[in-house]
Amino acid sequence: MVFSYKTRNEEIQNVQDEELDLLVIGGGITGAGVAVQAAASGMKTALVEMQDFAEGTSSRSTKLVHGGIRYLKTFDVEVVNDTVKERANVQHIAPHIPKPDPMLLPIYDEAGATFNMFSAKVAMDLYDRLAGVSGKFANYTLNKSEVLERQPQLEKEGLQGGGVYLDFRNNDSRLVIENIKKAHEDGARVLNKVKVVKITHDQQGVVNGADVQDVISGTNFHINAKVVINTSGPWTDEVRDLDKKDDLSDQMRPTKGVHLVVDKEKLNVPQPTYFDTGENDGRMIFVVPREDKTYFGTTDTDYHGELKHPKVTQEDVDYLLRVVNRRYPDAKISLDDIEASWAGLRPLITANGGSDYNGGGGSEKLSDESFNKVVNTTKEYLEDSAKRDDVEKAIQEAGSAQDSGEVDPSQISRGSSLEEASDGLVTLSGGKITDYRLMAEGALKKINKKLDNQFDLIDSKEYPVSGGDIDPDNVDEEIEKLAKQAQDKGLNEKDALYLANLYGSNLPTVLTYDEPIKGLSQRDSFSLNYALNEELVLTPVDYFLRRTNFILFIRDELDALEQPVLDKMAEFYQWSDEEKANYQKELAEVVAESDLKELKEDEYRE
Repeated sequence: MVFSYKTRNEEIQNVQDEELDLLVIGGGITGAGVAVQAAASGMKTALVEMQDFAEGTSSRSTKLVHGGIRYLKTFDVEVVNDTVKERANVQHIAPHIPKPDPMLLPIYDEAGATFNMFSAKVAMDLYDRLAGVSGKFANYTLNKSEVLERQPQLEKEGLQGGGVYLDFRNNDSRLVIENIKKAHEDGARVLNKVKVVKITHDQQGVVNGADVQDVISGTNFHINAKVVINTSGPWTDEVRDLDKKDDLSDQMRPTKGVHLVVDKEKLNVPQPTYFDTGENDGRMIFVVPREDKTYFGTTDTDYHGELKHPKVTQEDVDYLLRVVNRRYPDAKISLDDIEASWAGLRPLITANGGSDYNGGGGSEKLSDESFNKVVNTTKEYLEDSAKRDDVEKAIQEAGSAQDSGEVDPSQISRGSSLEEASDGLVTLSGGKITDYRLMAEGALKKINKKLDNQFDLIDSKEYPVSGGDIDPDNVDEEIEKLAKQAQDKGLNEKDALYLANLYGSNLPTVLTYDEPIKGLSQRDSFSLNYALNEELVLTPVDYFLRRTNFILFIRDELDALEQPVLDKMAEFYQWSDEEKANYQKELAEVVAESDLKELKEDEYRE
C-alpha cells in the first residue's frame, strides 16, 4: 500500500473532513502501538507526530528488547515477570525485528558490585523460569578463564567469572515504522511533521480534538475526534499545557542516555556484554556488537535542556570512555575513535521511585543482609523448597529496610501511567519499548469504554506488524527464504540477507521497486525507492538515520551515498535548488553531530 508524501497530502485533507473516534498525539513507539491496535479494531483513527516517526525518543534507545534482568538487582520480580512475557509477545508480532542475542555478564569482585557468582546464578535461574527459557538459550555460568577465552580484552583483575543469559537485540526505529505502516494499512490517518498547537473542547468543556500545524507547509487545520490520547513521551507535560482545562499535575522527569560507536577492530566483542561501571555508582553499561561496529552506553543523568535536541557532551564521553577503557584496558579508546553517537531522553515518571534503567542502586540499594536473604529464599524457591509467597515476603521486608533519601536520576522507575483529566484528555506516559504493546492494550480498553464499548478489540498478541507475517518460531529459515528471492533478483547473499532482515515479509514488495538509481547499488536502490513510496520518508535524515542505520552503524558507506540519495529525493519531491540545499545542510549537521565533530575540534584546539 502506498504510504508517501502523496498519501500524506491526501490524508491532511481527509482528516479535516471527518469526525474521528481517536486522535493519537505522538508518533513514537507508544503512539504507534495505540494507533495500530485502534485501527485494527475498527476505530476511525489519526496519529500526528511533530517530527519524523520515532525521532524524539524511540530511535534513541540502547536498541535491545530487554527481559529486565537488571531489575533483579533489587529483586523486582513482578517487573521482570511482566517484561519477559512482553518481550515474547513483541518477538511474536514483529519476528523480523527483535532477535535473540545472549548477553554476557562478567562478575567482578569490587566495591558496589551488583552480583557475585552465586547471586548471579540465582538471578539468572529466576529470570529463565519467569521467561520460560530453556534448551539452547538457557543461562549458564563461565569461570574466569572461560570468560577471558571468549573476550580476551576484558579486564582481568578482580574478574571472578560470568554468566550468560538470553536477551534480544532490537532495531527501535524499524519497530516504530512497522507499527505505523500497519496502522496506515488498516485505515489510520498517519501524519508526520504535523504539530499540535492547541487541545480543543466542545461547548460542555470536553476535549473534542486539536488544532494542528503542518510543519512543512505552515498550514493550520483542525482535527475533530471523540477521544484524544497524549502519547508524546518526554513531551507529555508540554502537550498537557496545550489543554487549558487539564487539571493534572506535571509528571515527567526525563533523563538522558548516551551511546558511542566505534569500529569493531577497535573493540571486538563476540556478543552483547553487560557489566558494572566499576565506579560504585549503581550503574551498569552495555557493550553491543552491531553490523561491523561496537557501541556502548548508557549514561543516566537528569535532563533539563531542550527536549527536541539532547546532545552528547564532553562529560558524557569522558564517563563512558573511562568505564569502557577500565573494562577493556588494551582497547585505549579515545574521542578520535568514536565514529558515531546518539543521545536520547527516557520518558521517566517522577512519582515512580524504585529500579533505575540501569538496574537500581544508589541510596536505595539493599543491605547485604537483606540481599542475601532474598537470594537464599529465591534459591529455595527455584529448588521447590520455598513458595512464591516466601520470596515475595523476603522482597517486601528488604524493600521496607532500604535506606530513605533523595531519589537520584538513576532510580526513577520505568513504570507507565494511564490517566484521564476531568475534561477527558487521556495521557499514556512512561514505560519502555519492551512493554509498548501492553501499554497500548490497556489504553485501548479505556478508550473503548469512553466510546461505549462499541468496538471489538483485537488480540494484539496475535496481530503482526507490517513485515511480521513470518513464522516467529522459525525466523532464521523464513529470513533465508526471503533472502533467496532477493538473490534471484541479482543481489549477493550479504545484501539479500540485509534486506530480508530489514523488511521481513515486506521484502517481496521491496523487490518490485527495481528502478536503478544513479550512484546507488542495487541493494540501496531497492531500499530508497521503497522508503520513498511506502515508508513516508520526507528528508535524507529520515532515510539515513531512522529507515536505515547508515549514520550510526554503516558510517563507512555514508559519504558515498549522500549525493545520490539527495539527487533522487530532489527529483522525487521536485525540490527547488534552495530546498535541496537546506536538506543537504540539515543532513551535514546531523552527521557532524553524530560524528562528535565539535568535540573533536575543541580537543584539537586545546
